[in-house]
Amino acid sequence: MADQDATNGGNGPFEPGAEPQVSILAQYIKDLSVENPSSPQVYQWQVQPTLDVQFNINVEKVADDVHEVALKIDVNARSDNGVHFVVDLSYAGLFGIRNAPQEALPAFLLVEAPRLIFPFARQVIAEAVSSAGFPPLLLDPIDFTGAYLAQLQASQEQQPGESGGDGSGEQTQSETPSEA
Repeated sequence: MADQDATNGGNGPFEPGAEPQVSILAQYIKDLSVENPSSPQVYQWQVQPTLDVQFNINVEKVADDVHEVALKIDVNARSDNGVHFVVDLSYAGLFGIRNAPQEALPAFLLVEAPRLIFPFARQVIAEAVSSAGFPPLLLDPIDFTGAYLAQLQASQEQQPGESGGDGSGEQTQSETPSEA
């Protein structure tokens, strides 16, 4: 048992040092806008606003093994009285990816990478809404896998015969979370 090669362990076809490697190099707020256009009257309104949450994923290759994944989340809270608040956040992560098969990149960059940075973006939005004088807004989790599969299916229906997605496109989905 002590004679086994620890670098491979017999668990895959990879040469030593050629295993796929992924790391988060950085994550950051790229852009944040918080608007409270109806203040101070909004604090006297007794009505619950309707929330409209939109998200978009943009992937950009910034170096040979580095991709930026930007998760843009727009939140609008409105009622018959007017706009309660608007939050626009672009939260990004830099992902270092080595030795990964090209066909695996789109799924990683449009599903797994946004899933990894979403909790941090969610926290930024909760704090921004709270700083605007409202109860913190905790967004429901986003089904990035479902959104990716829907986008892939839509692109295949639009362009039959072409393979869908190269990891550099955009993805948009509308969500209406409950206010926590």
